[in-house]
Amino acid sequence: MPRLSLVVPVYKVQGYLPECLDSVLGQDYTDFEIIAVDDCSPDGSGAILDQYAERDPRIHVIHLTENVGLGRARNAGLERAEGDYVLFLDSDDTLSDGALAAISDRLDATGDPEILIYDYARTYWDGEVRPNQRADLLRSEGPDVFRLADRPELLNLLQIVWNKAYRRDFIARTGLTFPPGYYEDAPWTFCSMISAERMAVLDRVCVLYRQRREGGNILKTVSRKHFDVFDQYARVFDFIAAHPELDEWRGPLFRKMVDHYLTVLERPGRLPQSSRAEFFHRASADYRAHLPQGFQRPAGGRGHKYAMLERDAYTAMAGATAAVKFRRRVRNRAAAAISRSKRSAIGVFYQSQLRLPLDENLALFSAYWSRSVSCNPAAIDAELARLAPGIRRVWAVRADAADRVPKGVEYVRVGSRAYWSAVARAKYLVNNVNFADSVVKREGQIHLQTHHGTPLKTMGLDQQKYPASTDMNFAKLLERCDRWDFSLSSNRFSTAVWERVYPCSYTSLETGYPRNDRLVNATAADVRRARAALGLADGTRAMLYMPTHREYQPGFTPALDLARLSDELGPDVTLLMRGHYFYGNSPHIAELRRSGRIVDVSGHDRVEELYLAADALITDYSSAMFDYAVLDRPIIVYAPDWDIYSAVRGTYFNLLEEPPGAVATTQTELIRLLGSREYDGPDATERRAAFRSRFCEFDDGRAAERVVRRVFLGEESMLPFVPFTERSHAPTPDQALELVERA
Repeated sequence: MPRLSLVVPVYKVQGYLPECLDSVLGQDYTDFEIIAVDDCSPDGSGAILDQYAERDPRIHVIHLTENVGLGRARNAGLERAEGDYVLFLDSDDTLSDGALAAISDRLDATGDPEILIYDYARTYWDGEVRPNQRADLLRSEGPDVFRLADRPELLNLLQIVWNKAYRRDFIARTGLTFPPGYYEDAPWTFCSMISAERMAVLDRVCVLYRQRREGGNILKTVSRKHFDVFDQYARVFDFIAAHPELDEWRGPLFRKMVDHYLTVLERPGRLPQSSRAEFFHRASADYRAHLPQGFQRPAGGRGHKYAMLERDAYTAMAGATAAVKFRRRVRNRAAAAISRSKRSAIGVFYQSQLRLPLDENLALFSAYWSRSVSCNPAAIDAELARLAPGIRRVWAVRADAADRVPKGVEYVRVGSRAYWSAVARAKYLVNNVNFADSVVKREGQIHLQTHHGTPLKTMGLDQQKYPASTDMNFAKLLERCDRWDFSLSSNRFSTAVWERVYPCSYTSLETGYPRNDRLVNATAADVRRARAALGLADGTRAMLYMPTHREYQPGFTPALDLARLSDELGPDVTLLMRGHYFYGNSPHIAELRRSGRIVDVSGHDRVEELYLAADALITDYSSAMFDYAVLDRPIIVYAPDWDIYSAVRGTYFNLLEEPPGAVATTQTELIRLLGSREYDGPDATERRAAFRSRFCEFDDGRAAERVVRRVFLGEESMLPFVPFTERSHAPTPDQALELVERA
């Protein structure tokens, strides 16, 4: 049996769960088990647990059939635990390096106490780490093993269960279980600490307590569920009543109860305004019911609040609170005046438009910083025209891109009066990047963030760890993301990444990428038209080369000698080059261009048409591979600088180990792959199939319709997905030619 059992309750943490599990599995101490309890999580957390359990037998997964809440989920894990000691770890938190070894060593050194208390630190989205403010209480002073009566100040630690190791036979003997509801840690923590005969402390940070920017914390939730605190303290005092030998703790725990009630009352963002008086009266009743004989109120303002609670003087308490709020409002008005002064730079006209009603039938679209009419926004635009023709669709376009706007598309130039009017009054704002900082999110507006790729490279807050993003203002980034109402995803992998790296209060829509509908639904005639538009003759193999940007290079340094590559592959191969204009001065390249064997498609607005035309894709770290995989055509990864790229920018998985097809790290190897057709062999096909099942799971050709129905038409239920094995996709160029000839 293991020495340590870690109970990990899991609910809606798919973005954080892998980091939590990795922090445990990566410990140098190995004598442990993980009891992971999937509390009927509606996201991909359960699947993540199963994947980890398949790889490591120390992980045991319990899938609950209904959501029971944190306390009862812990109970379910506790029933399965077999270790000498039980530890609790919340699934968005992590263990520090070496934590389990330090805990085990301290347990051994103190003769297996019933409870070991260890330290923690708070970690924030911006990388800040704050130590526990009461860490001084964990310093070893006096005997290594003691009762709470010897160190009663330990009651002043945060009322949490996950900074302690509990001997399992002590839990059984005491009959401890977690109650339902909010604040479930209070009865467990207090009842266990006052019952223990042998306790010890470890002055070491073992848990990194994640402070989520949005969500994941009941203390930031406005709800009547905060009334659960009364039931929790009723359980504490019932426990004391059942154990007369513990009556000495009635006074200290009464003080903890009153302080807790006052905290709930005083902290904004917990109780609904309409429930505050009721909560106060309930707290006052508890005060009088549990008031110990001879209790002395604390001195000063705190004692005054105790007195008002004892007298049930809600009016007096509310008046005092109102005075504090008034002073706060005065300060806020001053700050707001400064803010208005800054916003005046946006323009008097924009301010006037913001005061006008929203246009419920206006949608403003933008893509790639308003450089083109393309990507997911363009696909949504087209579907919106079909399903809701009454909604006017307008595009924001930069002045230098206006000449490339397709015929019939209504647009406004960024920065013009028409643009600011549309931004201010449109009910719907759709973008695959963020709108400018100066754009104000109005009440009633709906911002739809479509993204523009599946992330291989790190994004959002994860970029803080890598040198390529040292100049990014992450606070400003998250302020922009705060405007999102919906975030699109084409796979669960992306959803988990977006929710972690953009921790804001949007709703994730797992719809598939609308732009990829074209790749699923295109016909043989569509493929033929795409090739004809690029001048590709029948019998020509078209290889689409799409390298990505490298932040660590001041300019673009070509990783391929395209002239040599073209010569090696012969006259029947045409290279479609989508990237930078970096070969313009080469006479040989110019000749190859004239012959049609190299076609520069860098300025092509609709990359989906290039995908349809190409027989295969050559790329390095571009997100193009995730979209092109929808077509189930060969993909060749050319990664000559993987070690540098992954170290400088950071990636979410090792592309060389989990590629979508064949891999080459030198041009010689790439030429051999292409010449031998190994890139389309059995091994490459098997890799592509695994890649597609992981990253193309929602792309079934109806993504745009799902988005329009959910966001614009307000339909709550999503269209069912076509089963992966039953999906079609556009025919290959050879298949398209055969179908056309047969017709």
